[in-house]
Amino acid sequence: MKQKVKVNPRYTYTKEGIYYFCRVIPKDLTPYYSRLRFVKSLRTRSSASASFAAKHIASKLDDHWLKLRLSQLDDPLQNIRRAVPTKPDNGFPTTQQLLETYVLVKGRGRGELFAKAAKRNISYLEDCLGQRSLNQYSTADAATFRDWLFERQLSNSSVLRITGALKAMFNFIINEQGLSCSNPFVKIYIPSDVRTEKRKAIPTNSMIKLQTSCRALDDDLRWLVAMISDTGMRLSEAVGLRQEDLHLDNTNPYLEITPHAARRLKTASSKRVIPLVGEALWAAQRVARADQLFCFPRYCNETVCKSNSASAAINKWLKSVIGDAYVIHGFGHSFRDRLRNVGANTELIDQLGGWSLQTIGQGYGDGYSLEFCSLWMGKLIKEPVPRLI
Repeated sequence: MKQKVKVNPRYTYTKEGIYYFCRVIPKDLTPYYSRLRFVKSLRTRSSASASFAAKHIASKLDDHWLKLRLSQLDDPLQNIRRAVPTKPDNGFPTTQQLLETYVLVKGRGRGELFAKAAKRNISYLEDCLGQRSLNQYSTADAATFRDWLFERQLSNSSVLRITGALKAMFNFIINEQGLSCSNPFVKIYIPSDVRTEKRKAIPTNSMIKLQTSCRALDDDLRWLVAMISDTGMRLSEAVGLRQEDLHLDNTNPYLEITPHAARRLKTASSKRVIPLVGEALWAAQRVARADQLFCFPRYCNETVCKSNSASAAINKWLKSVIGDAYVIHGFGHSFRDRLRNVGANTELIDQLGGWSLQTIGQGYGDGYSLEFCSLWMGKLIKEPVPRLI
C-alpha cells in the first residue's frame, strides 16, 4: 500500500515544523519591491491554519497588485508620451513646462514621491511670484521668495531644502535646453539668525517614562515610538517599514531599512540592518501579529508615506508626557549619545544610525556583522524598562 504523500497548502513551505507563506512578486511589479519574493512566517504548525492564513494573504496580495496595475493606467499613453517644449514667445519655458520636463526626464523610475515633491516646490514658487518664463526670475525674486517662506514659519532646513530643489530644477532645464539665462537660486542667502534651535536628545528618565507609557497604551502609534526609541531610526524610515523588513525568527532579531515605491531613503548610508533589542523588539513583535503588508498602515501604504502626519501625532503625545522641550527627532540624538556612552566607536555608530561615512576608508568592506552590532546594541539595554502585565 502506497504511503500518502503530505502536500503543503498552496504558497506555503515548512521550516523546522513552522509554516511559511511564500509568493513570487509578479515580474511587471518587481520595480515596486526590493526583493523578488514575499516571505512571511505564519507562526503555526497546523496545516489547516496555514491553509486558511495563506488563502487570506494571497487574496490580499492579489487585490494589492491589482491596485498597483490600475494605478499605472492613469495615463494609458504614458510610455509613449514625450514632453513638448511649447515655449512662450520669448523662447524660454515657463515654470510649468520646467516641471513637466523635469519630472518626465529626471523622475523616470523614481516613483510618485519624486514628482509630488517637484510639483510642491514649483507651486510654492508660483504662489509667491506667479508663473513666468524662467528668464523673468531674478536673484531679487529669489530673495523675495526666501522671505515669503520664512514669513510662513517654515524652518531654516525647510527653506534650504525648497530653494535647493528649485536651484537643481533650474540648473537641469538650463543645461538640458542650452538656455541663455542665469539661475536665480545660485547665490541665494539663508540668514544664519533664522536657524532653528538644535533638537535636543531625550534624557534617560524621559525615555523610560515614554517607553513605559508605550507599553501601557499598546497601540500602533506607541509601537512606532517604541521602535524608534531603541533603534534611532528616522521617523520616515520607521513609518515606511513593511512586514517583510522584520526578521524576528533570527538568532539575533533585526530589521532592514530599504527603499521602496512609497518611501525613498535620505542617503545611501540609510540602507542598513539594525538589531532589535529592548522596546524596539517588543514593538516589532506587536506589529508582526497583524496581517498587513506595512507595519504602520495608518501612515503608509503602497503609494505614499505620511511621515508628517505621524510626526504631528507623536509630537503632540510627547508634549503631553514629557513636555514641549523634545520632539520625535530627539530619539536619534539620544541613540547616538547612548552608543557613545557604552563605548561604541564612531564607525559602528554611523553604520547603525545610517549616517554618512566620515572618511573614504569607512566605505571599504561590508561593515560590521549583525552579530557584532547585536552585541553592542545589547549594551544599550542596561536597565530594562519595567514591563506591564
